[in-house]
Amino acid sequence: MKAKQTVLITGATGGIGYALAEIFARNGYNLALTGRKPEKLTSIKERWERQYNIDIKYCLKDLAISSTPDEIYQALRAEMIEVDILVNNAGFGLLGKFSQLGLADQLEMLQVNVTALTHLTRLFLPDMILRKRGKILNVASTAAFLPGPGMAVYYASKAYVLSFSAALSNELRSNGITVTALCPGPTNTGFQARAGMAQSNLLKRISVMSPEEVAAIGYRGLLKGKPVVITGHLNVLSAFSTRFISRRWLMNLVEKLHSTK
Repeated sequence: MKAKQTVLITGATGGIGYALAEIFARNGYNLALTGRKPEKLTSIKERWERQYNIDIKYCLKDLAISSTPDEIYQALRAEMIEVDILVNNAGFGLLGKFSQLGLADQLEMLQVNVTALTHLTRLFLPDMILRKRGKILNVASTAAFLPGPGMAVYYASKAYVLSFSAALSNELRSNGITVTALCPGPTNTGFQARAGMAQSNLLKRISVMSPEEVAAIGYRGLLKGKPVVITGHLNVLSAFSTRFISRRWLMNLVEKLHSTK
């Protein structure tokens, strides 16, 4: 009997991460989950291990702390858990002008969105290369396709994720490993509340997808080994329009959409 594969998912207690975790669980994958909500992680383990007949390990960790990726890697290694699929989902955004948002908050965003993602990838990738198999899913955003006045650091962080993922996909094409950047548009998660976007024009004018829809699209794209997956026809159109429309005009539009006036 073939051993079940294990998927490590960061930020798995809500939103897209939770939806992805449930899809993998339904399809018989063992899970290694990280998050900051102990009650939610405990509940997931208790319910899904029985329901889906899988093994679930979880790490109560905050990726805003620089030592966390090493701690996650060492914890799984100590239990001899091989990660076959890495899902770098954890991330957050902040609405506001760069000069007005707190420096510590923005550096924390970069730590979670960029540094921890890079760190985890570098830790788990050599093992995948040795086994000559593995998959990586990095959750980016349609924000990756252009600068975002009003959320400058967030947009820049997702541009990094997209560029980094595309480069790795090319580097690893002969190693039996695929890297996929998932680029959702606005999604109905707790992201907007944490980012302070609940009253922004963006959410008033643009329809949002459910995390379940986004996760299903991302899951299918990952299994197919697609380098980039953009969720929804309108988001695809929006992303590719950046090639043909004036960047200054697009940035002005983005700034207006981020406004709460």
